[in-house]
Amino acid sequence: MSLLTFFKAAPHRPVQGAREEQARRYRRFRWQAVFVMASVYGLYYVCRLSLNVMKRPLVDSGYLDTEQLGYIGSALFFAYAVGKCVNGFLADRCDIRKFMSCGLMLSAGVNLVLGLKAPALLFAVLWGINGYAQSMGAPASVVGLARWFNNRERGTYYSVWCTSHNLGEALTFVLTSLIVTTFGWRWGFVGAAAFGFAGVALAWLLYRDSPQSEGLPSIIAWSGESVPPEQEQEHASVWAGQKAVLTNWAVWMIALASAFIYVARYAISSWGIYFLELKKGYTSLEASSIISVNSICGLAGTLFCGVVSDKLFAGRRNAPALIAGVMNTAALCLFLLVPGAHKAVDVLAMVLFGLSIGVLFCFLGGLMAVDVAPKNAAGAALGVVGIASYLGAGIQDIVSGYLIKSQGVMEGGKKVFEFAHTVFRWNGYEYAVDHIALFWIGASLLSLLCALTVWNVKPRE
Repeated sequence: MSLLTFFKAAPHRPVQGAREEQARRYRRFRWQAVFVMASVYGLYYVCRLSLNVMKRPLVDSGYLDTEQLGYIGSALFFAYAVGKCVNGFLADRCDIRKFMSCGLMLSAGVNLVLGLKAPALLFAVLWGINGYAQSMGAPASVVGLARWFNNRERGTYYSVWCTSHNLGEALTFVLTSLIVTTFGWRWGFVGAAAFGFAGVALAWLLYRDSPQSEGLPSIIAWSGESVPPEQEQEHASVWAGQKAVLTNWAVWMIALASAFIYVARYAISSWGIYFLELKKGYTSLEASSIISVNSICGLAGTLFCGVVSDKLFAGRRNAPALIAGVMNTAALCLFLLVPGAHKAVDVLAMVLFGLSIGVLFCFLGGLMAVDVAPKNAAGAALGVVGIASYLGAGIQDIVSGYLIKSQGVMEGGKKVFEFAHTVFRWNGYEYAVDHIALFWIGASLLSLLCALTVWNVKPRE
């Protein structure tokens, strides 16, 4: 069997059986799809973020330095960016159960191998392979949403799926951090791999490609939507829908806004623990606990943003996105500009950051682009946004790693890394502002401005 044949979407079976039995199976497969998309993609994240809680042990052991970690982290993001675009277009044509399962199996395998302590160059190559494998999860989920849920439900169930990111981050920052603290960084990779293999089993057993592949009527028939002839013809042509995505300026502006917010999002995710340890003097467990607040609170922002936008704003995402953008910038200012270790302030910053990033990650990271794209090209819309988003995340990792290492100083015969900063003098006082703070906060502001350019763009019916 060729690889292309294996991933080919399952054939549509003829509609059969009584209507009541069809309805029962339809409801069951939909709930299974929601469960798989939320839980299994959360386990994807455990395999993606495992490195983030191990950076301090890896540096302290002398195995890697912060600049190497920056390039290794960027390898994942760049591979993910390319993979998410390619796999977004492929997922529109594939059996999404096989697609999701194989991606997570490869990602878990890479984590298992990294627990054996690969050389730095091989580490970067393997982490890049992990990035490509990770890029198979989101398209398989979003295409599943398009195949199993109609337009009136899209925002609600998309936000439910987006909670998987926060679930994965929370598992990583709490459980993986506990494993690393107790047994060392190698076992952190092994633990992440174990979570990944469990997710593979769930996806293979419970996920379904589409209603038609299970002998059920299409989602259009279940939702009672009437489709004009010209839209029905477009629905039959996947390429026509994908071409419409590529020529839609609003999709590209949403992608640019997402790229900037991913700089801020992954700055905290990738370097937040290290920042708190190095800049504010927290222990590894304290820093991990504070950053985990971001992930936990993000669950609320992600879970409710789709429902709120569907019910209160008639499916429009612009106003909630503006509110969340302002909140995100304010949270970063609290976290980065308030000097010293003030746990209450840092926790509050992570609460605000988590709530806002949950909304922005859901809206800018895919939903707003899917809203303005044809239904049969949801994967393509996600792919365009994805390649921009993770190029931004990858550039962030390189720049952040450089800014940390660039100010290394010798103390007691040991090189200590410090964040590069500029001293401002105003009204007789001196103010030191980290370059990294300007970089992260500036990215959040630019995201907000880009999102405002699509304020009047209406969702596609």
